[in-house]
Amino acid sequence: MIASSSIKSHFMTFSLCFFLMLTISCQQQKQETVKKDINYAGLVYPQLDTENSRWFFFSSACRPFGLVNLSPDTEIDGAWGSGYRYKVDTIKGFSHIHAWQLSGLSMMPVDLGKTSEKVIYEDYFSKFDHGREEVAPGYHKLHLERYNIGVELTSTKRVGFHQYHFNGKAPAILINLSGQLGPSKITDGSIKQIESKIIEGELTNAPTRRRPKPTKVFFRIELDRDVKEVLNSEDNGKFLLKLDEGKEKVKMKVALSYTSLENAKFNLDHELPHWDFDQIVEDSQTEWNGLLGRIKVEGGTDEEQQRFYTDLWHALQGRRIINDANGYYPDNTGDSFKIKQLPLSENGEPLFDHYNSDSFWGAQWTINTLWQLVYPEIAESFTNSLLQYYQDGGLVPRGPAGGNYTYVMTGASSTPFIIGAYQKGISRFNLETTYEALKKNHMPGGIMTKAGYEHKTTLGGGLNYYIKEGYVPYPIPEGHFGYHQNGSTLTLEYAYQDWCLAQFAKSLDKIEDYDYFMARSKNYQNVFDPSSGWMRPKNVTGEWLEPYDPYKYNVWFTEASGAQNTWFVPHDLEGLAELMGGKDEAIAKLNRQFEEAKKLGFTSGTSHAQEQHPEYSRIPINYGNQPSIQTAFIFQNLGRPDLTQYWSKEVVNTIYKGLTTSRGYNGDEDQGLMGSLAVLMKIGLFQMTGGTEINPVYQITGPTFDRVEIELNKDYYKGQKIVIETENNSKENCYIKTATFNDQAIENFNLGHAQLVNGGILKLGMSPQVP
Repeated sequence: MIASSSIKSHFMTFSLCFFLMLTISCQQQKQETVKKDINYAGLVYPQLDTENSRWFFFSSACRPFGLVNLSPDTEIDGAWGSGYRYKVDTIKGFSHIHAWQLSGLSMMPVDLGKTSEKVIYEDYFSKFDHGREEVAPGYHKLHLERYNIGVELTSTKRVGFHQYHFNGKAPAILINLSGQLGPSKITDGSIKQIESKIIEGELTNAPTRRRPKPTKVFFRIELDRDVKEVLNSEDNGKFLLKLDEGKEKVKMKVALSYTSLENAKFNLDHELPHWDFDQIVEDSQTEWNGLLGRIKVEGGTDEEQQRFYTDLWHALQGRRIINDANGYYPDNTGDSFKIKQLPLSENGEPLFDHYNSDSFWGAQWTINTLWQLVYPEIAESFTNSLLQYYQDGGLVPRGPAGGNYTYVMTGASSTPFIIGAYQKGISRFNLETTYEALKKNHMPGGIMTKAGYEHKTTLGGGLNYYIKEGYVPYPIPEGHFGYHQNGSTLTLEYAYQDWCLAQFAKSLDKIEDYDYFMARSKNYQNVFDPSSGWMRPKNVTGEWLEPYDPYKYNVWFTEASGAQNTWFVPHDLEGLAELMGGKDEAIAKLNRQFEEAKKLGFTSGTSHAQEQHPEYSRIPINYGNQPSIQTAFIFQNLGRPDLTQYWSKEVVNTIYKGLTTSRGYNGDEDQGLMGSLAVLMKIGLFQMTGGTEINPVYQITGPTFDRVEIELNKDYYKGQKIVIETENNSKENCYIKTATFNDQAIENFNLGHAQLVNGGILKLGMSPQVP
């Protein structure tokens, strides 16, 4: 009995221990599961900065780069100050395209029991309350007070999915196929009822100053309730779908295509063959989580983490696909419109997508670095799309819209994007053809010859002067042909982009071209005035502009002042410093500019619209627009990494913080550029040249968070992940005291791309004092 009791006691003790171990193990597994299954999309705050919104800025019911970008519009007149504006309390429609120079297909559920058919065509807007609104990546829900209708929106890549909760007896849907909608005037709208639940139609985006050719949009609408009558306003392009009565939910699928009705139907059948609304919301969240979760951060406040994933979400926004699911796309690059098809895989899927995109102006410090490191498949798709434009129209674009060349902004901004991809091993494209395409843009007849939105002439870019005289004069004596004919800015851009092309030439063993473009890359020296210490406009006879004010904004320099634009020499900062009297002089000069800029919060007010403000416009460094966003990192290139570490943290903690509708990027968030910059600054990685040099390097500046984990795409990089770990990290401890990668000390706080993407652990010891 004693032995038996002892065994029982031991058994009970063992069982208790086993139970405790099992419980602890289960808790650890549960914690790991919770950690693994973080809803990153749920951390995004889509309303950020929406008081300053523009047409393509806000997104809700949208997939990454989706052709459909379905969301409510509270302002519909013009590209600026339009779309979803948070402080405007009236819904003016739910439209499906919010893209660079494109819009289309706005609709609104209504209750004809509350408004007569005669009135509805002219007066169908409705108040709404943010208190009854839910917004997340891939989903938008709100309530139309006028009609007592609940609205839910989601989408696939090319199909918008609506779910309406009608509470009245006369449900209907108004479709607006006319008038101004964001950047475009909608014309030539028509619809046709195919079956009791199916409507087809088309509309046209009329030409704009920036997009010179019309762009058609075709659509197919399928409902789960009969349309008993289709009414036409006759004179104002509005149509009314009267539905069978009933208070239950109404679901509607809206598929778009830029090529044909047949392809709109294909997109619908291919992407959304069922009616499970909740499943599409879940699928959208899964897709967003897959991309957002490639960077995992730990530490910081909850708000800082939310803001980080909001920044990362913006980095994957704005630029839209234009091809159908079967690869057909609109080609408007030639004299006549054509429908073409992208190359397909063995299973019939397009090998890459084709895009509608704002310029890559300033992208060398933003999306180039972020996409090519974290999303190389996206960088490759965009590269192949840019090259497809070359195959179709003979030029690599700097911002295409609807298959059109727009010639937005200046220079050859796609050059650094494509070369940066190549230098990082993203090179599934023909190298000789690619080099030929980029070189063409840098020579007479190429895209450098054209100023902003210069469609029919090739004089505004001043390239002939740049090649012959070594600079672009201001003013160009031939006259005004487009926007941004600012000679000094053009000279600086061309010089940097020439340097990028020279690196590509050297990689391909084109030594003669390398020497030629390297020589041109020194042309920035010709617009530096040693007497004033600034870049300065020079006229055609070589005389400096008089009188000259280096703080005058957007007059002689494009979206910048001379003080801001002087530092646009990312490829030869040591050479620039020599012109200024040496590194010490250059560092002191830039440091003074930062000290002055800090007084105004490092930006020209809280929005792009305030950059002309008499006081804000004179800020010496502006992190609200692209021309000077690299400046905090210049110090490291000149031997003062401590100042880079200090000022980059000051900028982040001043500008890219908080979750509010009134501010967010404090300027011009051009389709992910500022969101990408914020992400890079918060993870502590930056590339001064955009990674276009042979064997590109990253500056290590220290992250906002205690730990950052970057998941690498195994189809492109050997490593599994990059981990950045910090010790003693805080806002006060902004300086890096020690730095190792895979236990090897890092020199000069620089780390090569090839080394980084092999994976490993970057350990940083932080300090409140300069080491």
